Amino acid sequence: MHKQNDPISILLADDHGVLRAGLRALLDAEPDLQVAGEATDGSETLRLAGELRPDVVLLDISMPGPGGIEVTQQLKDTSPDARILILTVHEDEQLLQEAIRAGASGYITKRAIKSELINAIHAVWRGDLYVHPAMMRALLSKDTPPRSSDDACVEPLTPRETQVLSLIAQGHTNHQAAKVLCISVRTVESHRANIMGKLGLRGRVELVRYAMEHGIFET
Repeated sequence: MHKQNDPISILLADDHGVLRAGLRALLDAEPDLQVAGEATDGSETLRLAGELRPDVVLLDISMPGPGGIEVTQQLKDTSPDARILILTVHEDEQLLQEAIRAGASGYITKRAIKSELINAIHAVWRGDLYVHPAMMRALLSKDTPPRSSDDACVEPLTPRETQVLSLIAQGHTNHQAAKVLCISVRTVESHRANIMGKLGLRGRVELVRYAMEHGIFET
């Protein structure tokens, strides 16, 4: 379990040795980050995640063995405390949406600069969703799946709650959402708590995933 003063532990999962070496050097140079281990395929990623219990798994989506999407799905069951940050060359809308639905907390491309990667690791570790700016438009795509029949059992959101959810999903803070809607921050916080209670969600990642799956991105 991560302690407050411990560095964020990271499992590198990529089948390219040179890239892993570069990532290890980059991350170990940060005082609050520490590479706990390296995996070269999907099966090894699952095994090491269970053994090392990292805070963040930096996961290549195209490794040998179980693919990145399948590994992400399994990690959510076997290592639920680990945040999964997809690192990939693929700037693909479908892969992005599949990764988020599978349980990934972030998606960043390998052309990202150092500061973007460091920011992404900190964001997913805090429980936020991080999507590389180049891919944000894909996350906001309206090509979402149909509503699940399970939704019939969920108490419907009010129009104002839907607006608040939309703004939160787009990355607005409570203060920013309050300003947009001309309401108080406390009112936004109240709406946010009601939304999470009605939908049975925890944290921004699950809020964004719900909004994406249900097309709630326009106020």
